[in-house]
Amino acid sequence: MTTTTRPTVLLVGYGMVGHRFLEALADAGAADRYRVVVLAEEPRHAYDRVALTSYFSGKTPEDLLLAEDGFAEKHGYEIHLSDPATAIDREARTVTTASGRSIGYDTLVLATGSYPFVPPVDGKDAEGCFVYRTIEDLHAIEAYAAGSRVGAVVGGGLLGLEAAGALKGLGLQTHVVEFAPRLMPVQVDEGGGDALRRTIEEMGVVVHTGIGTTAVTVSPEGAANGMIFTDGSSLDTDLVVFSAGVRPRDQLARDCGLTVGERGGIAVDEHCRTSDENVFAIGECALAVDGRVYGLVAPGYEMAGTVAHQLADKAAKPFTGADLSTKLKLLGVDVASFGDAFGTTPGALDVVYSDSRSGIYKKLVVTPEGALLGGILVGDAEAYSSLRPLAGTGTPLPVPAESLVLPAGMGAPVSLGSSALPDEAVVCNCHNVTKGEVRAAVTEHSCGTVPEVKKCTKAGTGCGSCVKLLSTIVSDELEASGIEVDKGLCPCFGQTRAELYEIVRVKRISTHRRLLAEHGRLGGEGCEVCKPTVGSIIASLAPELEASGHVLDGEQAALQDTNDHFLANLQKNGSYSVVPRIPGGEITPEGLIVIGEVARDFGLYTKITGGQRIDLFGATVDQLPLIWTRLVAAGFESGHAYGKSLRTVKSCVGSTWCRYGVQDSVAMAIHLELRYRGLRSPHKLKSAVSGCARECAEARGKDFGIIATSNGWNLYVGGNGGATPRHADLLAQDLDDDQLIKLIDRFLMFYIRTADRLERTSAWLERIEGGLDHVRDVVVHDSLGIAEELEALMANHVSDYQDEWAATLADPERMRRFVSFVNAPGVEDPSIRFTPERGQVKPDLTLLATEADLLAALDPDNSLLLEVR
Repeated sequence: MTTTTRPTVLLVGYGMVGHRFLEALADAGAADRYRVVVLAEEPRHAYDRVALTSYFSGKTPEDLLLAEDGFAEKHGYEIHLSDPATAIDREARTVTTASGRSIGYDTLVLATGSYPFVPPVDGKDAEGCFVYRTIEDLHAIEAYAAGSRVGAVVGGGLLGLEAAGALKGLGLQTHVVEFAPRLMPVQVDEGGGDALRRTIEEMGVVVHTGIGTTAVTVSPEGAANGMIFTDGSSLDTDLVVFSAGVRPRDQLARDCGLTVGERGGIAVDEHCRTSDENVFAIGECALAVDGRVYGLVAPGYEMAGTVAHQLADKAAKPFTGADLSTKLKLLGVDVASFGDAFGTTPGALDVVYSDSRSGIYKKLVVTPEGALLGGILVGDAEAYSSLRPLAGTGTPLPVPAESLVLPAGMGAPVSLGSSALPDEAVVCNCHNVTKGEVRAAVTEHSCGTVPEVKKCTKAGTGCGSCVKLLSTIVSDELEASGIEVDKGLCPCFGQTRAELYEIVRVKRISTHRRLLAEHGRLGGEGCEVCKPTVGSIIASLAPELEASGHVLDGEQAALQDTNDHFLANLQKNGSYSVVPRIPGGEITPEGLIVIGEVARDFGLYTKITGGQRIDLFGATVDQLPLIWTRLVAAGFESGHAYGKSLRTVKSCVGSTWCRYGVQDSVAMAIHLELRYRGLRSPHKLKSAVSGCARECAEARGKDFGIIATSNGWNLYVGGNGGATPRHADLLAQDLDDDQLIKLIDRFLMFYIRTADRLERTSAWLERIEGGLDHVRDVVVHDSLGIAEELEALMANHVSDYQDEWAATLADPERMRRFVSFVNAPGVEDPSIRFTPERGQVKPDLTLLATEADLLAALDPDNSLLLEVR
């Protein structure tokens, strides 16, 4: 027994579920009633293991930490890092740790989690074989991948596909090996698995299903160099990641005589109590009363709350089972599964939409009466947050199920509002928060914003998939209570982006500072939301304001997003990509030679993009002016791949070459790209021109697309080929060249004038009151009488356009930002690593420009003091 005046709660394991237990104990007001001691195996505090892969996207281990600074000190928790428990003496009620410490307890909570399952195959312990579980695992994989070419993941489930994404991001040719006949067999059916596989294979990942691994072959030096499969085939690989599932970590419980399940897991009752009344088990180590070990974080959070409430002497909801719904983005693909996804309920019916071209698969499982039982969403999981709470409620859907799976532009799709949800519907699966609890936070606890509701209820603080629905419920509840909903752009401005656009235009305000002073909220200083938004507005209106439209001039430079600071796209390894504009994909042999020479001389990885141009990867900051000096001299200009502006106008070869072409699509594409280049807008813009109805340029997947007819051109608007694909809608047809350009001018300027921040034309067209009909009335029929004004704004943009890189090279002040002593010639930056791909290797860097060339380019008038080391 313990000797302290307060009883001791000893928590063994400090992962996500362990941390949630500590939070729940504090939220229940019981933290000060106990001496709380925590034994952590890892050398750091609890972190978000669900977001582990974001480490490879630039997140640091500190970014993933779950606790706020001072969390443990605030509640008096004693946390011992890198000192796991090694033995439990239930009779003496003590736990021994790896350091030899012995700690007594009154209540013991086991949150030891799970461990990766590694199949018992020969060679599994060779150098180059890893598991994918902790930050230390990721460090080891990253270091080993630097000298590897091919990587393979054993397991095509949730974590396996995340590991595959990490290997691909590290530059390895990547394979996934799954024993089941499809990927993610627990979450998706055959149709969903096919869509997921097709999309992943299009990304260059090789998928092997229906086979197992029998051995890892090992080189004489002891390193993995291949794999042998159950069908007799083999694969040469340098690196293997085992991600074939997890097993509950129950050895401590076994050793001290606690009851465990036949297939593992510490047996607990509905109160999460083990066979010893003084010991609880929560999370992935626990075998629940329904005979299941839950490998998701949400059930673990429920268990943590159940135990915390018992220790606080509060009514605790028994844990008898949990919803296995999940929504993830794997290799950039949205995948969601909820409710009775496989239709096991007697009489269940399926409503399915499948588009293999776009990688979209949606299935809703419903009862004969129309009540939702579950569903599977692959490629487009936008509706997950509103559909999941309805599953299993027994209430018929308020609209036909088929209207919820069809994409925009096909069958009048319907979005469910919060009014369709009953109060008992669970909005936040991670923290088991119902719609009724969210409403109560607004009406009874005076929460007026989503952050306040999050703090009050914990909703939206887990995986985050419910935040959009949470925002809708909060807004609807405030409006129902007669409270005005704040629709301001950010905490600094109470106006929307569209309202700020009009203020800037009418009052001719050319700086963020003045706009903030005259129209900002009291105390607002500018934030990461309003700065780039206002910067974009000012840039798009620069000719009207008689201001410089260059993003690197004066205050404008401080307002830009990361990419615009250096007029290049920042890549995950700290280097930048260079994308010259190639209108219509048309390029001379001389131009190709220059691009090739630049790529060779600067050691850049080259790739032809889907937008008919060439991307050059791997440039350091100080190399950018040197690269662009040569490209500008050869006649190239900025492709604006870094900006929220026009990217490309794609085209087929049109009537010049194609026997089916009825119009010169290449000439039109070039004309449009040159007209709208550099046009700053709320979001990126993409376009395409197809020379006939065969649609080889995929114009209907673009923000504005043009398809040739025998009578002229058809103009389509509001398409999107991104995460939520949408077919563009026909705005006008059989237009001649002048009519076409006039309507595009009006459409783009109307969009720029009225869209929200970071709102694509597809979302804008669905949000704006009146939708396509209203936009057609304004753009085609001039219902608002602003057509001439919109045309004039575009004419000003066209006449005022200047290539940003050519202008930057000619201005010593702008060039100052590209001097980087860290990356100066002759100085290696260890944070930037060249990643070889399929035979492309970094050449001898003696081919780079001389130091004199660098100085001349960066400092033409000798105004800078430079040191080249």
